[in-house]
Amino acid sequence: MPHLNPSPDSAPGVSQHRALDSADMCDGVRAPRMIAKTGVPAAGGAVRKRSTVALEDVVFEDEFVNGLKKIFEEMISFNQVLGLKIHDLGPAKVRARIEMKPELVGHFSYNRIHGGVISAGLDAMGGLAVMAAIGARHMDEAPQQRLRRFANLGTIDLRIDYLRPGIGAFFELHAQVLRLGSRVASTRMEFWGPDGKLLSTGSGAYIVS
Repeated sequence: MPHLNPSPDSAPGVSQHRALDSADMCDGVRAPRMIAKTGVPAAGGAVRKRSTVALEDVVFEDEFVNGLKKIFEEMISFNQVLGLKIHDLGPAKVRARIEMKPELVGHFSYNRIHGGVISAGLDAMGGLAVMAAIGARHMDEAPQQRLRRFANLGTIDLRIDYLRPGIGAFFELHAQVLRLGSRVASTRMEFWGPDGKLLSTGSGAYIVS
């Protein structure tokens, strides 16, 4: 997934990141079950404690949902090429759909979807799941402030396993965050056919700061 810059006021370009160490891969919280919120500075320099919140109990505001859909479906132009449309945006799991069209055919004899479309779609979904998890972690912030947190999000590792041929009128894509750290998030993604068969799976790692 490319680095994002959803805020028009952000400086152009992508910030450089130092090499990751083992601590970067281990800190943070486990998703999708819980998000730990502690140690947030309050006014006057004091530390404000926040209780642990179950992801399933987080409810996104319409402003945040609409803003995230705009980033994903409109501002990331390649997602428009793929035809990715979000139909379920939750803090613990996200779902989207791709309608099959001639431009996505990879094998003309079988009208089979191109493997690159599957890979790109699952990568995009992994990034979307990370966005949702980050949004859920910072519910104390205003929606627009949370949306600006996605400026530096980018893929650092991606694996796709093709299990069955991708043939169908449409495809369902699912993704969830397995672990959300302070700098790196790990995800699992799935690509489903219209008959309910799992066609491909993916796993990814994303830089989040």
